[in-house]
Amino acid sequence: MRTVLNVIWLLLCGIWLALGYLAAGIVCCILIVTIPFGLAAFRIANFALWPFGRELVKRPDAGAPSAIGNVIWIVFAGWWLALAHLTTAVALALTIIGIPLALANLKLIPVSLIPLGRVIIDKADAALPRAVG
Repeated sequence: MRTVLNVIWLLLCGIWLALGYLAAGIVCCILIVTIPFGLAAFRIANFALWPFGRELVKRPDAGAPSAIGNVIWIVFAGWWLALAHLTTAVALALTIIGIPLALANLKLIPVSLIPLGRVIIDKADAALPRAVG
């Protein structure tokens, strides 16, 4: 079922959303100083292509630099990407088959706003206990 949802997602909205993240990542990498933002955008572009069965979680070692970077990201790129997810979610929710995809789009809005300090893991790995230390 996960593969079916991922293929439908890829065809209906995954490619377009990933292209938005790729564009943001390329612009950020061109500006040298913002390369960490570009790397985060590329990571989320990967997640936006095939989201079902994977999860974005906060990195335990992300600190103040990630928080400051996220504020900068929201101002320059995050709100555009969040708006793209919201628009796509509304369009998908108008169809019956698109409702699960619309919900997935809504789950991507927080990470489109605050991408730094996040890592992609498989949901099977998310169920495993994490070592502290």
